[in-house]
Amino acid sequence: MKETEDCFLKVKNDYLSFLRKEKIFDKSTESKILSLKKTYIPISFWIENKYKKKGKTLFLGFSGGQGSGKTTVVKILKIILKKFFKRKIHVSSIDDFYKTLEERNKMSYAIHPLLRVRGVPGTHDINLIKNFFNHIKKKNFKKIKLPKFDKSIDDRLKKKYWFNIKEKPEVVILEGWCVGAKPQSNSLLKKPINILEKYEDKDLIWRKHANHKLKKEYKKLFAMIDYFIFMKIPYFNMVFKWRLLQERKLKKMSHTKKKIMSYNKIKRFIMFYQRITLQMLKDMPKIASVVLTLNHKHQINKILFKN
Repeated sequence: MKETEDCFLKVKNDYLSFLRKEKIFDKSTESKILSLKKTYIPISFWIENKYKKKGKTLFLGFSGGQGSGKTTVVKILKIILKKFFKRKIHVSSIDDFYKTLEERNKMSYAIHPLLRVRGVPGTHDINLIKNFFNHIKKKNFKKIKLPKFDKSIDDRLKKKYWFNIKEKPEVVILEGWCVGAKPQSNSLLKKPINILEKYEDKDLIWRKHANHKLKKEYKKLFAMIDYFIFMKIPYFNMVFKWRLLQERKLKKMSHTKKKIMSYNKIKRFIMFYQRITLQMLKDMPKIASVVLTLNHKHQINKILFKN
């Protein structure tokens, strides 16, 4: 208990400062403090214990429905792990490993038009992530550059803007909506679950391609992860509501003001994610070592530590 209280006192100011910077004003200060004590600090202690148990770089997968708040939670965990536990943390978003617009355009002509749209398995450069993980496992770590993706231009930035990783991380968190996703059976793929699949993927080419990628490259990547943490949303319809809020925030923070999605574009966009998101809501609570359950108010109201 004393160690938990020490942690709280050490990170409290940085935590509240971060929330102000991120313009998170939807909760009272009292509620924010409660979240720090009851949610973020316990998860951080769990991560620290897992790192100590392993004794070398810990690889974590962090997933949840779009707009669930994954990125915010991971940033808070990073603050605590660095400030209190003095850990070297690296957080990678799977979004930063999207294939370039040019690569996706080529796939859209060669395989299926829907592959131009970023998001589903098959639109990430999985080899880049695997190479990064393998690079960390080497005894003699050398600095490495990792890609940076700008959603406002729907493309990867030039190498001069990439992330510089100068020292070997002790904890690596791979955060993304489909991290840990499992493939479906062919019988489940046959029935379209929305109008996008019904009218734009009549021959099942697009969803079979994504499913095949989950069976192969993504399965190998996810096997490199030690533990998964999953944010369980109440139901899929919340993705639209939360994604809309996310885009509005992106619009405020973007310097270019380009390609921020409208109401109708978001409705269409989330259809790309629907099938895998629904399957993950069934699978991940069984797979993940930590399950964070969200209520309809976007609040974590339950944490389950399974091992």
